[in-house]
Amino acid sequence: MSLRIPRVRTRLSDLAEQAGVSTATVSRVLNGKPGVASETRHAVLAALDVLGYERPQALRGRSAGLVGLLVPELINPVFPAFAQAIESLLAERGYTPLLCTQEPGGTTEDEYVDTLVDHSVDGIVFVSGLHADTRADHSRYEVLRSRGIPIVLVNGYAEGIDAPFVSPDDAASVDLAVRHLVSLGHERIGLAIGPERYVPARRKVEAFLRALVEHGLATDAEDARTHVVSTLYTLEGGQAAAAELVASGHTAVVCGSDLMALGAVRAARSRGLRVPQDVSVVGYDDAPLIAFTDPPLTTVRQPVEAMARAAVSALLSEIAGDRAPRTELLFAPELVVRGSTGPAPRGSH
Repeated sequence: MSLRIPRVRTRLSDLAEQAGVSTATVSRVLNGKPGVASETRHAVLAALDVLGYERPQALRGRSAGLVGLLVPELINPVFPAFAQAIESLLAERGYTPLLCTQEPGGTTEDEYVDTLVDHSVDGIVFVSGLHADTRADHSRYEVLRSRGIPIVLVNGYAEGIDAPFVSPDDAASVDLAVRHLVSLGHERIGLAIGPERYVPARRKVEAFLRALVEHGLATDAEDARTHVVSTLYTLEGGQAAAAELVASGHTAVVCGSDLMALGAVRAARSRGLRVPQDVSVVGYDDAPLIAFTDPPLTTVRQPVEAMARAAVSALLSEIAGDRAPRTELLFAPELVVRGSTGPAPRGSH
């Protein structure tokens, strides 16, 4: 007795609802008809993927080209968010993204680049790469440019590299966090940050030192420096830094990433303290799912979507032979207040 497997039919109404378009539009896309905007077409293709339908053979078009996308790692959820946003935008324009992720002891940035060049990529987007490391040799990017390969550098500015730069305003993010905590009455505010050899960390530290002096919480930059602990951009790094800050009487901790902030919450609780009643914690990134932590994390949102759009736009301009601006594009962050910050505890003044 043979088992007959029923064939699943593609329901236009399901696809239309998922994509937010009419069934007529879905039909035009599936049948390869002209007159459909590229973003609308992409929405229908995304609906096919999300609902588990195979794409019709006619929709499996030829790629406009290959684009390399390098991110540091995927443990910090902000990097998958960047990868997804950039990949989606490239796919809308017909390009095939090649995602390269790094981890300690694994494939290096230079090794990935060699492979991408061997595959004749049309361009490369670097997110928080060696360009953000002030100790790294940046001539590697000039070598790429001399070979005519367009590049865009995200998160980390290095003067002298012939490429567009896209960054969040790190100084503004710290100003937002400190101002928020000062408004809640906190006077002992600490900063838990990653290695200062990286441009984003250095900028945050410089802004933090200025902010403490401006708000009268430190006499000068040297005094403000005692409220900074540099560690790793990890949960464990945040826990170690926050433990040191809380032990020295800080009632609020500004963190360089959401992962560090989760470590700071753990550090407070390990000392029998409550968040936010005893210690307030502010993260950075507003990575996916961070609103569902316990407590929901107050954080400074990095404008991932806007930055991804700018990076892809600049790269495609370069690929088309149009020179994109070489000035650094800075994107404004946004403070998202949730449950991990509250009024300074009584008796802390």
